[in-house]
Order: sequence, then C-alpha cells, then structure tokens
Amino acid sequence: VREPGTPDGPVVVGVDGSAAGRRAIDFAFAEAAARGAELVALHAWTTWNAPLPAPPDATVPYANEPGALAASEERLLAEALSGYGERFPGVKVRHELVRGGSREALIEASRTARLLVVGARGRGGFAGLLLGSVSQAMLHHAHCPVAVVRGERADADGDPA
Repeated sequence: VREPGTPDGPVVVGVDGSAAGRRAIDFAFAEAAARGAELVALHAWTTWNAPLPAPPDATVPYANEPGALAASEERLLAEALSGYGERFPGVKVRHELVRGGSREALIEASRTARLLVVGARGRGGFAGLLLGSVSQAMLHHAHCPVAVVRGERADADGDPA
C-alpha cells in the first residue's frame, strides 16, 4: 500500500537531462501549478573513480576536479529547467543537486513529497514493457504517489510513433 504523501509537500521531479526527463519536467510543472505546490527539481550525480582518457585541450571535468564537475551538473539542471519560469510563473522552484545515486536521492526526497515524478524512456515491442531501473525502483520504494512519464515511443526507423 502506497503512503499518501505529505499533503502540503512539494512535487519532486527527477532531472537527468534526457528527452524522457524533459517530458517528466513538463508534467511536474503542470502538476505543481494545479496543486499550488512548490516544485523540487532534483538532479543526482556521481563522480568517476578514475579520469577518462581525453585530449589535452578537453574541457571535461574529472573526479579530481569536484568543483568543476559540480558546476557542470548544476548547469545541466539549470538548462533543463530554463524557460519554465515564464510558462509557470506561479510555481516556486527549488534546485536540489545531490552527489550520490539517483535512486537513493529520489527515495529520500519522496519522504516529504506529495508527488514524485520520474521519466521513463519509451520503447516499442518487448523493451517497452520494461521501465527503466530508476522508475521501477520508485514504484516499489517511494514514500509518496509516483507518476512515471514515458518518453516518446519511436517506431522501427527511429521516428516518433
């Protein structure tokens, strides 16, 4: 039995920078506006254990530059949310950048949320029966109602169906 969520809690949306994540953000803003709720946009990230090989002029932040990596992840979150303030001026938005696994961060955030929104990549055929591992985990472990927003399903030639 799913817990009812916190009636005056925020709508929490997981942000990962994907197309499916974009649709989840759309849904979360609409829900927050309809409910008069704050929106918490949560992005979790981890560092690599070792630097990846790269050309000398590469600007990729590495684990030995945690400040640069955190700044890069904050930019990803800000870019994913750009434009929504104009479309939903009444929705108060809080950015949450969490260093750690997305499953754990979202489950923890669900403790005080009225709704948790996550994206799932849309796939056709057998793969379409399976949700992503994060959305599956939320359905089983979140402490509030969960909305899983599917990405666009693509047909065999890659075009949206």
